Amino acid sequence: RAAGLNLYLKPCIKSSTQSVQRVHNVCDSPLVSNLPPSSFRSSSQLSGSHAPGFAKLNRREGAGGWSPLTSDRYQWLEVDLGERTRITAVATQGRYGSSDWLRSYLLMFSDTGHNWKQYRQEDSLGAFPGNSNADSVVQYKLQQPAVARFLRLLPLDWNLSGRIGLRLEAYGCPYTSDVVSLNSDSSGLIHRASAGSRTSSTDVLSVKFKTRRNAGSLLLAEGQRGLGLSLELQRGTLQLLINKGTSSSDSRLLVSMGSLLDDQHWHHVALERRGSRLNLTVDTHTERVQIPAEFNHWDIEQGNVTFSCVEPVSVAVTFPGPQSFLQLPAEAASLSGGLSVTFQFRTWNEAGLLLTFDLLSEGGVVWLYLSEARLRLQIHKTGRAVLELSAGSSLNDGQWHSVEIISRGGRLTIAADRGEGGSAHASLTFPVSGCRNPFHVFQGCMRLFSVEQREVDLIKVQQKLTGNYSNVHIDMCGIIDRCSPSPCEHGGRCTQTWTVFHCNCSDSGYSGAPAHRSVYQQSCEAYKHNGNTSGHYHIDVDGSGPIRPQLVYCNMTEGDTWMVIQHNNTERTRIRPSPSGNLYSVHLDYMTEEEQLMAVISQSEHCQQELSYRCRRSRLLNTPEGSPFSWWLGGRGSGRLQTYWGGAQPGSRQCACGLQGDCVDPHHYCNCDADRMDWTEDSGLLTHKESLPVRSLVLGDLQRPGSEAVYRVGPLWNAAFFDKETSYLHFPTFHGELSADISFLFKTTASSGVFLENLGIKDFIRIELSSSTQVLFSFDVGNGPLEVQVEAAVPLNDNRWHMVRAERNIKEASLRLDDLPAATQEAPADGHFHLQLNSQLFIGGTASRQKGFRGCIRSLQLNGVTLDLEERANITPGVRPGCPGHCSSYGFLCQNRGGCEEKANGFYCDCGRSAHTGVFCQTEVSATFKSTTSVSYTFREPYEVVRNSSSPPSSIYSEATLRGENISLSFRTNQSPALLLYVSSYSREYLALLINKHDKLEVRYKLDSSREAEVVRSRVRTLANGQLHTVTVRSPFLLPSDSEDLDPDLARLGSLGFSGCLSVVSFNSVSPLKAALLHPDTSPVSVSGPLLQSSCGSSASANPYAAENKHHLSGRTSARPASSGVIALVIFVVVTGLAVTARFLYRRKETYRSQEVKGVKQEEIPEFPFNNQTCSQTVSGESQKEYFI
Repeated sequence: RAAGLNLYLKPCIKSSTQSVQRVHNVCDSPLVSNLPPSSFRSSSQLSGSHAPGFAKLNRREGAGGWSPLTSDRYQWLEVDLGERTRITAVATQGRYGSSDWLRSYLLMFSDTGHNWKQYRQEDSLGAFPGNSNADSVVQYKLQQPAVARFLRLLPLDWNLSGRIGLRLEAYGCPYTSDVVSLNSDSSGLIHRASAGSRTSSTDVLSVKFKTRRNAGSLLLAEGQRGLGLSLELQRGTLQLLINKGTSSSDSRLLVSMGSLLDDQHWHHVALERRGSRLNLTVDTHTERVQIPAEFNHWDIEQGNVTFSCVEPVSVAVTFPGPQSFLQLPAEAASLSGGLSVTFQFRTWNEAGLLLTFDLLSEGGVVWLYLSEARLRLQIHKTGRAVLELSAGSSLNDGQWHSVEIISRGGRLTIAADRGEGGSAHASLTFPVSGCRNPFHVFQGCMRLFSVEQREVDLIKVQQKLTGNYSNVHIDMCGIIDRCSPSPCEHGGRCTQTWTVFHCNCSDSGYSGAPAHRSVYQQSCEAYKHNGNTSGHYHIDVDGSGPIRPQLVYCNMTEGDTWMVIQHNNTERTRIRPSPSGNLYSVHLDYMTEEEQLMAVISQSEHCQQELSYRCRRSRLLNTPEGSPFSWWLGGRGSGRLQTYWGGAQPGSRQCACGLQGDCVDPHHYCNCDADRMDWTEDSGLLTHKESLPVRSLVLGDLQRPGSEAVYRVGPLWNAAFFDKETSYLHFPTFHGELSADISFLFKTTASSGVFLENLGIKDFIRIELSSSTQVLFSFDVGNGPLEVQVEAAVPLNDNRWHMVRAERNIKEASLRLDDLPAATQEAPADGHFHLQLNSQLFIGGTASRQKGFRGCIRSLQLNGVTLDLEERANITPGVRPGCPGHCSSYGFLCQNRGGCEEKANGFYCDCGRSAHTGVFCQTEVSATFKSTTSVSYTFREPYEVVRNSSSPPSSIYSEATLRGENISLSFRTNQSPALLLYVSSYSREYLALLINKHDKLEVRYKLDSSREAEVVRSRVRTLANGQLHTVTVRSPFLLPSDSEDLDPDLARLGSLGFSGCLSVVSFNSVSPLKAALLHPDTSPVSVSGPLLQSSCGSSASANPYAAENKHHLSGRTSARPASSGVIALVIFVVVTGLAVTARFLYRRKETYRSQEVKGVKQEEIPEFPFNNQTCSQTVSGESQKEYFI
């Protein structure tokens, strides 16, 4: 085997073995104080005594330091250290005995005295802090040492009462390395292993390179079986490829790193192999990749070579802002006489003016600019564009692009990157509408200016010997790739301009400037708190963490909320005997990634999964002493072997019946182990979280004749905590250096207090209630405090839960309170962005113990991690875990008379008093009736009602004392007449709700046996039209109970039966229809005939485009309230024959069937109008009528 290192690129390359050894030694020796005056240069000097050679720290020679002729931002002081040196710190001082000092400056480095590179702190901040007087020394230790021969300092700001004045020192140590220069396409340096070289499990190869080309091969490592690893530069980016042949199509990209690596500055590359893992480092960024086993050993022997590194001088110009311009000397331009202009540029902006010059002979102006990342040229004459050409595309990619403008023989040509461009005859007669100077300002770099094939000397321009300029940096290209490494998280796509980056986070499930904040909730319980019902939802279990969102089903019941995770085999599966004698094995694939699945399980309060086995002559676990016939694997990874079954405990080797002692054979601990010929079953729930989920199932006793089994592994159900609460606690330091998102809920009666605080030496982060209506988010990363605040329109100290979400990243800070619009503040484009904290994180207070928060905090999450506040509260004096009062904030979610009930970590809606059901009592309970269907409900005696007043929430009767009758129901029918509801006592007193023969709604009641029946009708006709109608009857009377007579008219009407839909039927606190459908075994209800539950009572089940109508009627009566007695019998009637199931009604059924329905006595009673209103509980706009009587 031969492994090699082949270098093909045209860069300078050096081995840094010696320098690496010095990193661990002291490297802080003075570098400037012993240099001769000839080592100093400057842009200018005020006088001979202010020369740059006097700019040595703590020296008083000459005028006590350097001062330029004029004080502006175009001055500089340069120091030649004599050789390449590792520089670790710089120190500045003002000019001795004067008012001249710098307040801030830029620091530049170079190997050659050209092509300067600005030193940036944290890859962004360029300015260094200076002095506040002339004598004190301000030293700054470089975060990353710089290696260079030349140092240049550019003043940015100085004492306004003086001028620029400077003395300086640099600290470091010598730096040596072996260098090789490769100057042709065929040159290369090869290291091959010697025959006796040793192998190891770890190899490290490091190299530094510099180049001005953006493509080439840097390294090639050869492995076995024709495989190779190559490190190649493509468009200024370093790519690690695995090669399976000689063709480029056989290469596979492993990782791409770095950017703008063709800037002719040194870049560090390191390859560290540990087994089959390879760490690739480019400058300060490291990525880990997996490599094939053929590269498990590299036998590379490095030789010692020393060459010179010859570098071409290329002077670039940086245009950083809107006031930047460069004016170059040139002869009078003429298209007819010939013209040639060439240069190169690089930028991230898609628009900007590149070049303009006058055509004196033709009397026009040439404008060369970028528009939509294309090169465009316009010639303007007398205020209008007379010629327009274009060339190139996607020229804002940060690469160097060449531009040529050539006019020869009366023909004008423009080209980009020496490709095809635009050309035209320069006749200047083609009219194009336009306006003068409609172009953006160019921000980027330019170099290699040439006019009439003569290169422009930009150093002379810098020295102001020729030309002119403003707000530009000459002899450097200050372009920065803000997308390398990408600041966008969670797969967000990074794009940029010269000054700012953007993250496209569409379809990623995340939002915010760096795609940091998840747009999804972290649990089904959180969706429930937002008012959502059962359905499929995206869950992001770690919020802004690295785990991706997953789509799950949230099953929200009245009591619990479950997250259901499906797998590929949840149905019952039948297994026939296997004559081969092999074990039957099945592997389960869950519809979520492993990382997501385990995070859900670990964060859940309770998990369960059904495991069932229905068998006939197929034993399951055998006996506890024998080897099991079947088993399953569960838990992390591929799972651990488990020999217990659903409903039993881990390690018990039992089934549920063995634990309960009711197996079909008491000598065994599973029903199936009885080995019977008839079918039996072992099933139950697996609830031990460490054993979940079930990964695979192995069934063994299926070889014998007659053996047969059916198995089922249900989906995984998880019930997750929504919150944990407390008041004042402290935790370890919060690490949110680049991105920090914080969310929590609070409730309080105090008008101010600190929710959260973490301090550093200078940096800090804090969220507080600054007033009763204002939440304040403040922090400092070194640029000075930045504050974001949200003002609420109502007081926040209302003892209700309020949601706070704060986020800070390198681009902006935002704060959101409840559902109010988010407030944002942009971070400085060139400033510190690392948040450096070192103290404890305080929750509900501050380090100084001032302005502590008094109230409750729950569901606190920092960067997607939920802090266990309850656990910390249990061991913290003065703090109580838990914080009741969820119903004060979420009780409004319970609808239709549903009552909010507190839970330890949340709430639930008790639908016992409601005719509805569902997690928020929002679902109608409806049934379809045939003409033969009847439902009757019998009230209990008073003492029975009282005795059952403490019944569970599912109870449908709870009021012991009735103060009046309140009846409501919805119906849908095409039948008229029809009896809808009949309420009676053991006397002739009754109340009936019906549709009469005129298709009107009617309430007929009789409260005194000595009086005739009274009637209340609505004015609305055509109620039997198949649409949904809702009726409410509210009467101030009670029904006494004396006799057993029945109104013959109602008996006749009841005999007609009812066909249609009835929904959400309630009488006071009783819901007869709900009792019959959902609680038939525990309620005093009887049903005859077919009763089918359906969604016919939902307004969404009919015409969704019809207008919604609800009818409210008010009844008037002179009947006296009953002084004693209760309702003895309520009969909810839709029957054939008589509409009542009480025995005295059935006794008279045949008598009334042959009679006509008699008219009521009081026909003169006026009909009552109704009002149209909107029902907040209706899902859609179906034509629903609601009557209140």
